[in-house]
Amino acid sequence: MKLSYTEENYLKAIYTLSKHGKEEVSTNSIADKLHTKASSVTDMIKKLAEKKMLNYEKYKGVILTASGRKVAINTIRKHRLWEVFLVEKLNFGWDEVHEIAEQLEHISSQKLVDRLDEFLSYPKYDPHGDPIPGKDGKIENRSEIIELSNCIKKQIVIISGVNDTSSQFLIYLKNLGLTIGTELKIIEIIDFDKSFVIQSGKKHITLSNMVTRNILVKLNT
Repeated sequence: MKLSYTEENYLKAIYTLSKHGKEEVSTNSIADKLHTKASSVTDMIKKLAEKKMLNYEKYKGVILTASGRKVAINTIRKHRLWEVFLVEKLNFGWDEVHEIAEQLEHISSQKLVDRLDEFLSYPKYDPHGDPIPGKDGKIENRSEIIELSNCIKKQIVIISGVNDTSSQFLIYLKNLGLTIGTELKIIEIIDFDKSFVIQSGKKHITLSNMVTRNILVKLNT
């Protein structure tokens, strides 16, 4: 079934909000995610329900059907593969690719996507550390990844992803020299505001609680 770009974006947003399509999502949270009106969300939900992409019960929210999850996961797969291509092959910065990939993710040719995956040597993660769904729709469960804000003093961790993929946040991290694979040592946690003093190489950097909640890390064991 051919879906519009907007319909695919809705399914992707619902999938993201519902923890991989397993929980119901409210219309208000969808509206916030897509920066649109709740009334517009309700209209789109009705259309997607008619196309059997989701189940909707008034006042209880929506949950994706198997078909809806498949479309959402495939859209995410295309998005993340295009981000890898843009960074690795066209030398875009990790802060430049999201908006472009938002356009490219709607290309419908599955043959093109599969060849892109092969051309890139089947990457497992996008430039922001997010796992790329396989052709079979399976997504790696990265249970070892935690927010930096949940770490403790003296731990040594490696940056493995970000929650905030906005260009402003990614530029901020890049200017600090903090990218995927950067090793950090937690020097101090300030009780007053839960900000972190971290060491990266020879530099000591202070990060606010908002920043540490948006940096994903794994322990360097």
